[in-house]
Amino acid sequence: MEMRPDTAARALAAVRLVNGALGLVAPAVLLHGLGTDARADRSGVYPFRMFGIRTVVLGVDLWTQRGAAGRDVRRRAVLIHGSDAVIAAVSGLRGDLPRRAALMTTTLSTGNTVLALLANRDA
Repeated sequence: MEMRPDTAARALAAVRLVNGALGLVAPAVLLHGLGTDARADRSGVYPFRMFGIRTVVLGVDLWTQRGAAGRDVRRRAVLIHGSDAVIAAVSGLRGDLPRRAALMTTTLSTGNTVLALLANRDA
């Protein structure tokens, strides 16, 4: 089954909106997914909140922008999610993330990169 570019863009926007909102209001949930107990180590709360708002804004842009602005947002999505996937993989290889968390984040970021590429098929 083929995914239309606008469907891929909206799916990626939804991922961004959910993850960004979690980063803003429930960073402990995301930290737990990385193998960190936010009750014992609160150092990840601030960065998740800081990047949460950025992720929400990117999601809103991806959901709402059309025409030239929409194409620009979609092109940037490939760079953002592609670099996320590489960083997740490198973090796992270097031991910066537990193996399971690195595999999960690399897989999710690669999936987001695929959605970004699909969203660009008509760009």
